[in-house]
Amino acid sequence: MPEVAELPHVAAQALAGMIDPATTALVVVDIQVDFAAPQGLAATFCDDLAPIEAVIDRIEELIAAAREAGMTLAFMRVVTRPETDSAALKTLMERRGMPGGEAICRAEGGGADYYRIAPEPGDIEIEKRLFDSFHETDFDAQLRARGIDTLLMTGITTECCVDSTARTAFHKGYNVFLLSDACAAYEPHLHTGTLEVLSQNIGLLATSAAVLEVLS
Repeated sequence: MPEVAELPHVAAQALAGMIDPATTALVVVDIQVDFAAPQGLAATFCDDLAPIEAVIDRIEELIAAAREAGMTLAFMRVVTRPETDSAALKTLMERRGMPGGEAICRAEGGGADYYRIAPEPGDIEIEKRLFDSFHETDFDAQLRARGIDTLLMTGITTECCVDSTARTAFHKGYNVFLLSDACAAYEPHLHTGTLEVLSQNIGLLATSAAVLEVLS
Protein backbone atom coordinates (compact mmCIF):
# COMPACT_ATOMS: atom_id res chain seq x y z
CA MET A 1 0.00 0.00 0.00
CA PRO A 2 1.42 3.43 -0.90
CA GLU A 3 1.92 6.14 1.68
CA VAL A 4 -0.58 8.99 1.69
CA ALA A 5 2.06 11.40 0.35
CA GLU A 6 2.57 9.08 -2.63
CA LEU A 7 -1.06 9.33 -3.70
CA PRO A 8 -1.90 11.92 -6.38
CA HIS A 9 -2.72 15.31 -4.89
CA VAL A 10 -3.88 18.51 -6.56
CA ALA A 11 -1.23 21.20 -6.19
CA ALA A 12 -2.21 24.65 -4.93
CA GLN A 13 -1.73 26.28 -8.33
CA ALA A 14 -4.19 23.90 -9.99
CA LEU A 15 -6.52 23.90 -6.99
CA ALA A 16 -7.00 27.66 -7.29
CA GLY A 17 -8.92 27.10 -10.50
CA MET A 18 -11.11 24.39 -9.00
CA ILE A 19 -12.47 25.91 -5.81
CA ASP A 20 -14.42 29.15 -5.54
CA PRO A 21 -15.13 30.19 -1.94
CA ALA A 22 -18.57 31.41 -2.99
CA THR A 23 -19.64 27.94 -4.15
CA THR A 24 -17.51 25.76 -1.86
CA ALA A 25 -18.21 24.40 1.62
CA LEU A 26 -15.68 23.19 4.16
CA VAL A 27 -17.28 20.09 5.67
CA VAL A 28 -16.14 19.17 9.18
CA VAL A 29 -17.19 15.65 10.11
CA ASP A 30 -17.72 14.41 13.67
CA ILE A 31 -15.13 16.29 15.71
CA GLN A 32 -16.86 15.23 18.91
CA VAL A 33 -16.07 14.17 22.45
CA ASP A 34 -16.71 10.45 21.97
CA PHE A 35 -14.60 10.31 18.82
CA ALA A 36 -11.69 12.55 19.74
CA ALA A 37 -11.48 13.69 23.36
CA PRO A 38 -9.36 12.02 26.05
CA GLN A 39 -12.52 11.47 28.10
CA GLY A 40 -14.49 10.12 25.14
CA LEU A 41 -15.33 6.58 24.13
CA ALA A 42 -12.59 6.34 21.50
CA ALA A 43 -9.95 6.79 24.18
CA THR A 44 -11.03 3.46 25.68
CA PHE A 45 -9.84 1.53 22.61
CA CYS A 46 -7.35 3.89 20.95
CA ASP A 47 -4.07 4.19 22.85
CA ASP A 48 -2.81 7.23 20.97
CA LEU A 49 -5.12 10.09 20.02
CA ALA A 50 -2.21 12.35 19.05
CA PRO A 51 -2.84 11.87 15.30
CA ILE A 52 -6.46 12.88 15.83
CA GLU A 53 -5.38 15.99 17.74
CA ALA A 54 -2.96 16.91 14.93
CA VAL A 55 -5.77 16.66 12.39
CA ILE A 56 -7.96 18.91 14.55
CA ASP A 57 -5.12 21.44 14.63
CA ARG A 58 -5.25 21.58 10.83
CA ILE A 59 -9.03 21.74 10.79
CA GLU A 60 -8.92 24.74 13.14
CA GLU A 61 -6.60 26.51 10.68
CA LEU A 62 -8.88 25.63 7.77
CA ILE A 63 -11.96 26.89 9.61
CA ALA A 64 -10.32 30.25 10.31
CA ALA A 65 -9.17 30.63 6.69
CA ALA A 66 -12.54 29.55 5.32
CA ARG A 67 -14.35 32.13 7.47
CA GLU A 68 -11.96 34.84 6.33
CA ALA A 69 -12.60 33.89 2.69
CA GLY A 70 -16.38 33.90 3.12
CA MET A 71 -16.69 30.17 2.51
CA THR A 72 -19.64 28.16 3.82
CA LEU A 73 -18.82 25.99 6.83
CA ALA A 74 -20.75 22.83 7.55
CA PHE A 75 -20.43 20.91 10.81
CA MET A 76 -21.59 17.29 10.99
CA ARG A 77 -22.36 15.60 14.29
CA VAL A 78 -23.59 12.15 15.32
CA VAL A 79 -26.33 12.36 17.96
CA THR A 80 -27.86 9.09 19.13
CA ARG A 81 -30.77 8.16 21.36
CA PRO A 82 -31.91 4.70 22.50
CA GLU A 83 -35.30 5.11 20.85
CA THR A 84 -33.79 5.89 17.44
CA ASP A 85 -30.80 3.51 17.43
CA SER A 86 -30.38 1.64 14.17
CA ALA A 87 -31.69 -1.91 14.46
CA ALA A 88 -29.18 -3.02 11.83
CA LEU A 89 -26.28 -1.50 13.76
CA LYS A 90 -27.47 -3.07 17.01
CA THR A 91 -27.69 -6.47 15.32
CA LEU A 92 -24.24 -6.03 13.79
CA MET A 93 -22.74 -5.18 17.16
CA GLU A 94 -24.45 -8.16 18.81
CA ARG A 95 -23.18 -10.51 16.11
CA ARG A 96 -19.69 -9.19 16.71
CA GLY A 97 -20.07 -9.98 20.39
CA MET A 98 -20.37 -6.31 21.34
CA PRO A 99 -23.93 -5.81 22.63
CA GLY A 100 -24.48 -2.17 23.49
CA GLY A 101 -21.57 -1.15 21.27
CA GLU A 102 -23.83 1.18 19.31
CA ALA A 103 -24.34 3.50 22.32
CA ILE A 104 -21.97 6.27 21.20
CA CYS A 105 -22.45 10.04 20.95
CA ARG A 106 -25.54 10.01 23.15
CA ALA A 107 -27.63 13.16 23.21
CA GLU A 108 -27.36 13.04 27.01
CA GLY A 109 -24.03 12.74 28.77
CA GLY A 110 -21.73 14.90 26.67
CA GLY A 111 -20.43 12.30 24.22
CA ALA A 112 -22.14 14.01 21.28
CA ASP A 113 -20.72 17.45 22.12
CA TYR A 114 -18.31 19.17 19.75
CA TYR A 115 -14.66 18.86 20.74
CA ARG A 116 -12.28 21.82 20.29
CA ILE A 117 -14.26 23.26 17.38
CA ALA A 118 -17.75 24.74 17.27
CA PRO A 119 -20.07 26.20 14.65
CA GLU A 120 -21.05 29.85 14.64
CA PRO A 121 -24.37 31.47 13.72
CA GLY A 122 -24.92 31.12 9.98
CA ASP A 123 -22.96 27.88 9.65
CA ILE A 124 -24.67 24.70 8.52
CA GLU A 125 -25.18 22.23 11.38
CA ILE A 126 -26.29 18.66 10.77
CA GLU A 127 -27.29 16.10 13.38
CA LYS A 128 -27.23 12.55 12.06
CA ARG A 129 -27.85 9.12 13.54
CA LEU A 130 -25.32 7.14 11.55
CA PHE A 131 -22.44 7.65 9.13
CA ASP A 132 -23.77 9.44 6.06
CA SER A 133 -24.40 13.15 6.65
CA PHE A 134 -27.00 13.23 3.87
CA HIS A 135 -29.09 10.30 5.12
CA GLU A 136 -32.43 11.51 6.52
CA THR A 137 -31.11 15.08 6.95
CA ASP A 138 -31.56 18.34 5.05
CA PHE A 139 -27.84 18.71 4.30
CA ASP A 140 -28.34 18.55 0.54
CA ALA A 141 -31.14 21.13 0.66
CA GLN A 142 -29.06 23.52 2.77
CA LEU A 143 -26.08 23.25 0.41
CA ARG A 144 -28.21 23.82 -2.68
CA ALA A 145 -29.93 26.81 -1.06
CA ARG A 146 -26.49 28.43 -0.77
CA GLY A 147 -25.44 27.54 -4.32
CA ILE A 148 -22.73 25.13 -3.16
CA ASP A 149 -21.31 22.76 -5.77
CA THR A 150 -17.97 21.78 -4.21
CA LEU A 151 -17.15 20.15 -0.87
CA LEU A 152 -13.83 20.07 0.98
CA MET A 153 -14.04 17.02 3.23
CA THR A 154 -12.33 16.92 6.63
CA GLY A 155 -12.87 15.05 9.88
CA ILE A 156 -13.04 11.60 11.42
CA THR A 157 -13.01 8.87 10.68
CA THR A 158 -11.76 8.67 7.12
CA GLU A 159 -13.05 5.16 6.43
CA CYS A 160 -16.45 5.64 8.04
CA CYS A 161 -18.34 8.94 8.24
CA VAL A 162 -16.03 10.91 5.94
CA ASP A 163 -16.16 8.12 3.36
CA SER A 164 -19.95 7.69 3.58
CA THR A 165 -20.61 11.41 3.28
CA ALA A 166 -18.14 11.89 0.42
CA ARG A 167 -19.65 9.05 -1.62
CA THR A 168 -23.18 10.38 -1.28
CA ALA A 169 -21.98 13.89 -2.13
CA PHE A 170 -20.51 12.60 -5.37
CA HIS A 171 -23.68 10.70 -6.24
CA LYS A 172 -25.67 13.88 -5.64
CA GLY A 173 -23.49 15.79 -8.09
CA TYR A 174 -21.05 17.64 -5.86
CA ASN A 175 -17.37 18.07 -6.69
CA VAL A 176 -15.51 16.34 -3.84
CA PHE A 177 -12.06 17.02 -2.45
CA LEU A 178 -10.60 14.94 0.39
CA LEU A 179 -8.11 16.92 2.47
CA SER A 180 -5.77 14.06 3.20
CA ASP A 181 -4.01 15.54 6.23
CA ALA A 182 -7.23 16.95 7.71
CA CYS A 183 -8.90 13.54 7.97
CA ALA A 184 -7.90 10.66 10.21
CA ALA A 185 -8.67 7.09 11.20
CA TYR A 186 -7.69 5.27 14.36
CA GLU A 187 -5.70 2.81 12.23
CA PRO A 188 -3.36 4.39 9.64
CA HIS A 189 -3.87 1.70 7.00
CA LEU A 190 -7.62 2.41 6.98
CA HIS A 191 -6.94 6.11 6.41
CA THR A 192 -4.52 5.47 3.54
CA GLY A 193 -6.59 2.74 1.93
CA THR A 194 -9.77 4.80 1.99
CA LEU A 195 -8.08 7.84 0.48
CA GLU A 196 -6.63 5.68 -2.29
CA VAL A 197 -10.04 4.20 -3.13
CA LEU A 198 -11.89 7.51 -2.97
CA SER A 199 -9.29 9.27 -5.09
CA GLN A 200 -9.72 6.63 -7.77
CA ASN A 201 -13.49 6.84 -7.82
CA ILE A 202 -15.23 9.90 -6.46
CA GLY A 203 -12.92 12.83 -5.75
CA LEU A 204 -9.52 14.44 -5.67
CA LEU A 205 -6.98 14.67 -2.87
CA ALA A 206 -5.49 17.93 -1.64
CA THR A 207 -3.55 18.98 1.43
CA SER A 208 -4.62 21.53 3.98
CA ALA A 209 -1.51 23.57 3.07
CA ALA A 210 -2.66 23.76 -0.56
CA VAL A 211 -6.13 24.92 0.47
CA LEU A 212 -4.70 27.50 2.86
CA GLU A 213 -2.44 28.81 0.09
CA VAL A 214 -5.41 29.19 -2.24
CA LEU A 215 -7.56 30.90 0.39
CA SER A 216 -4.81 33.31 1.35
